[in-house]
Amino acid sequence: MATSLSIRLGFSCVAFAAIATLSACTPPQATDPNAAAAKPIKVDGSSTVFPISDAIAKEYGKTNTKANIDVQFSGTSGGFKKFCAGETDISNASRPILTKEMDECIKAGVGFIELPVAFDALTVVVNPQNTWANDLTMAELKKMWEPAAQGKVNNWKQIRASFPDKPLKLFGAGNKSGTFDYFNEVTSGDPKASRSDYSGSEDDADTVRGVEGNAGALGYFGFAYYEANQNKLKALAIDSGKGAVLPSRETVEKATYQPFSRPLFIYINSKAAQENPALKAFVEYYLTHAGRVSKTAGYDPLPADAYRLATIQFTRGEIGTAFEGVPQPNVTIAELLRRQAKFQLSEAEKADAKK
Repeated sequence: MATSLSIRLGFSCVAFAAIATLSACTPPQATDPNAAAAKPIKVDGSSTVFPISDAIAKEYGKTNTKANIDVQFSGTSGGFKKFCAGETDISNASRPILTKEMDECIKAGVGFIELPVAFDALTVVVNPQNTWANDLTMAELKKMWEPAAQGKVNNWKQIRASFPDKPLKLFGAGNKSGTFDYFNEVTSGDPKASRSDYSGSEDDADTVRGVEGNAGALGYFGFAYYEANQNKLKALAIDSGKGAVLPSRETVEKATYQPFSRPLFIYINSKAAQENPALKAFVEYYLTHAGRVSKTAGYDPLPADAYRLATIQFTRGEIGTAFEGVPQPNVTIAELLRRQAKFQLSEAEKADAKK
């Protein structure tokens, strides 16, 4: 149990080695990624992070013709299930890894390197024909989506007295999605506490089509999917108690779009990165270009220091998480940087103690 606890709080290679004989804690060795035919690199997980990873993989493939990168999405939870079973090399995630997922990785001897890559504004959208709703409070979102609403709350007038007597049709993330977990955590206080009588999918494009095709619809997903379809959808401002705020890069950077601003991550199988030079080269390329590509994809790039710290962590092969294995909404960009720096300091202190 002590080993498991140390892992959850930002575990070291020493702690991880106590439960599995791994060479994963050795930093990935520098080699020429073009020296031989590249081993396949499998990427899966969050549909929110998918546009970033997919764009970087395609861009990288143009510069390295031997690259063999397969990017899929099955949701953050679905992705971690594959990752902790050793089936994938990189897991895209729209939330930090949870304790139960860390336990699965530990059991399978899979060490992971947690790398933040961008910031997202989880966006609530309606059909453009919806002329009555421009904003919603967190209490109103809870009223729509909590388990108690199932089969009972199905009309806009039930949400706010000034709204018309029109059917409410809900679309959202499937239950294997990190977006599903995050949305429910901040609206109902439990990542799995959601009504089930809605149209859910791990593919955000399904939610786009659903809301677009129904005048009384409401849905939610990452900001990139709204930005790419803003001619078909209308974003709602969210009032968490300090006034209604629309999602945008600016409101994320200013930490005013709360509680729906959130960091996005990739998790790297540390042993695979050590053994596969092609994976190491791809992750290095990813971190070098993540800021530019994430902005193009519709997300907020992180400050340069965040990518610098992530690169250091990957280069050193530092296994662990800067989070605690539990949902933690309301993390700002500044808080993410603080956690990264604290994790780096902790790992440096552990390394010094071993000398």
